[in-house]
Amino acid sequence: MTSNGKMWVGVGFGVFAGALWGLVFLAPQLVREFTPLQLAAARYLAYGLFAVVLIAPRWRRLVRVLGRREWWALVWLSLLGNIIYYVLLASAVQLGGIAMTSLIIGFLPVAVTLVGSRDHGATPLSRLAPSLLLGTAGILCIGWQSLGSAEGGVQAGGWIGLACAIAALASWSTYAVVNARWLVRVHHLSSHDWNLLTGVVTGGLALLLLPPALMIGAHSHGTDEWLRFAAVAAGVALFASIIGNACWNRMSRLMPLTLVGQMILFETLFALLYGFLWESRLPTTLESVAIVLVVASVLACVSAHRTREGDAVVSQTGAGS
Repeated sequence: MTSNGKMWVGVGFGVFAGALWGLVFLAPQLVREFTPLQLAAARYLAYGLFAVVLIAPRWRRLVRVLGRREWWALVWLSLLGNIIYYVLLASAVQLGGIAMTSLIIGFLPVAVTLVGSRDHGATPLSRLAPSLLLGTAGILCIGWQSLGSAEGGVQAGGWIGLACAIAALASWSTYAVVNARWLVRVHHLSSHDWNLLTGVVTGGLALLLLPPALMIGAHSHGTDEWLRFAAVAAGVALFASIIGNACWNRMSRLMPLTLVGQMILFETLFALLYGFLWESRLPTTLESVAIVLVVASVLACVSAHRTREGDAVVSQTGAGS
């Protein structure tokens, strides 16, 4: 497959991952009777259980090829991309409000792309500038819309919430960069197995969330509420964590980090679309502009990375001379 072909396949995986990850934003609305910490603990425990079942047939073989460094990497990736990120995100929303949090987290694609631009042989920032500007403009539109619809402004704990949002941004940006680089190192493992191993470790770490999740904000719930909660947690674990993460890891092996960062925009885009369906309304003018800018940003980034077949032939000819 040509480099351009791999890139477009990677874009497809990125779109599908974003579509599945966007479902995560609906989960709190479906189980409003439960705290975010309870939902996080249940989701990641289910993620771990699914991963254990799926990876069991290959467990002995995988353990033989994994060293201490790989296991420590999985622990840190599980903390950064799942446990720590979700707790910081939930805290930011509670303390600083959804508007401020969405605006800060929306800069994930820009942060990851800027970090990836420092990799050896990466596409220079001058070629990525149009995509970054379009993506930033789209994020600002979304943030402006949120700020315009916010009631009462920033809450009393806004500064702490702002710090949590920035920390969440740093946590997931670090995860995206480190995970992409580890996928290159562990080329002897499939991206699906790497995701399942992350799930096993995340499930183990989620056990530590159980005591505080059961004690903080604990309320009595009916059987129907518990069944709905279990179904939502299991659904998010299966579709977002198992399938969505597998698509993301597959994409990370097909595309450079500078383009991987832009794919995160699809999570925001699909989260907005699901929100419109949940609220039974059409997007506002600003939201429509933001969607167009997001799509244009990704297409501009793809264009900046696309190589021409003629260039590839010339490069191969020169390499053989």
